[in-house]
Amino acid sequence: MTYPGGAHLSKKVFIPHGYPLILRLLLAVICLSVMGFACPKSCHCSERNGLTVVQCSSRNLVEIPPDLPHDTVSLQLSSNRITKIPNQAFNNLPWLQELDLSRNAIETVDAGAFQGVTESLRALDLSHNHMQSIPKEAFARLHAKISLSNNPWHCECTLQEVLRELWLDPETVNEVSCHTSVQEEYAGKPVTQVLDSGINFCNFHHKTTDVAMFVTMFGWFTMVIAYVIYYVRHNQEDARRHLEYLKSLPSSSQIIDLHKSCSLGGGRFVPHDKLCRSSSFSAAMTKESKYIITAKKQTKNPIS
Repeated sequence: MTYPGGAHLSKKVFIPHGYPLILRLLLAVICLSVMGFACPKSCHCSERNGLTVVQCSSRNLVEIPPDLPHDTVSLQLSSNRITKIPNQAFNNLPWLQELDLSRNAIETVDAGAFQGVTESLRALDLSHNHMQSIPKEAFARLHAKISLSNNPWHCECTLQEVLRELWLDPETVNEVSCHTSVQEEYAGKPVTQVLDSGINFCNFHHKTTDVAMFVTMFGWFTMVIAYVIYYVRHNQEDARRHLEYLKSLPSSSQIIDLHKSCSLGGGRFVPHDKLCRSSSFSAAMTKESKYIITAKKQTKNPIS
């Protein structure tokens, strides 16, 4: 029985004939709400073996309708503009067996997209979309026959692990091709053909990771060596300047002669007058005097 607004009853609902028409329609709507058999406004619903087939193909939809009948057994969503399958998109459809999402613009499939239908789903069509990769968790425990053909797949380790666990549609399996690949020579080739030839994308992934680690370590090593070289050169320059400064200082004999000259002349000798009165010379004299005193003590008290 079909009701205004596209709603229908896929199972018999008893409505007494003695009630006025308006009340009968109201009771039907209440029954539909309670039983969860309301058909989405933009879709067409029909019955199959007491369950509901929801036809939403070519309806210009941009997302999966949230108000699907609870007893949906087949959901047709092909040829729309859907871009994503979110988590738990079909969680309230325990009877769902057929799901057609082909010819959309799907790029993203969340890890929990098919949660709730993993046991019931028997056929899943995701062909002719824009998917390049898919998380391993998305198809976990899924027993459906799956079509993934005509998507721009990027062939790498994760995709390899996903495909090995799936039951791919044998009629379209050769149309699941590498649009791009971690190894460019396999671009454009069927994925199953590449994998059957013994290629392991995961091994290549590990090699790429090892190379990246080596390059990183080499970079750090180069930085350390460069710092050591800079440090040594910088200290050599400081040492050179220090040696040049020491060479410019008067020798010990010269300092002693000047010291005697200043002491005897009381600073009255004109050639050395400024030098005798300078603070640097006084400091040098003090240091040299201590050295001379120490040397004299060592001479008087030789070590036995």
